[in-house]
Amino acid sequence: MAVRLNPYLGFDGDARQAMEFYREVFGGTLTLSTYGELGQPDDPDADKIMHGMLETPDGLTLMGADVPPGTAHTPGNAYSVSLSGDDAAALRGYWEKLSAGGSVAVPLEQQIWGDVFGMCTDRFGTPWMVDITEPAA
Repeated sequence: MAVRLNPYLGFDGDARQAMEFYREVFGGTLTLSTYGELGQPDDPDADKIMHGMLETPDGLTLMGADVPPGTAHTPGNAYSVSLSGDDAAALRGYWEKLSAGGSVAVPLEQQIWGDVFGMCTDRFGTPWMVDITEPAA
């Protein structure tokens, strides 16, 4: 692997649940390491996630962790995680799972630029954009 860019999400004590949810959505292999496993076994936050990584068969990588002890969790509003491509069935499936229990800002539907696009925030507060393009002819 040369270089890759992927989202790293911060959570307020529910990283395990969130990352397990994303594994249900996307499939793949989830690796979770707690503060206790990584050298802080006696810490009150020993069971919180210090690092989590989901790698999917489709090549997606999503990382996340609980914010470090003593750090305030401030959910951002200046980012979204974007999923795009021409596999409409897979992307619609992700949309259904991500939007369930969350909120939809833009319904997944045909847009003026020709793609099917939607925006939602999942039940963990992560904003998502899904864009389905027409397959190349």
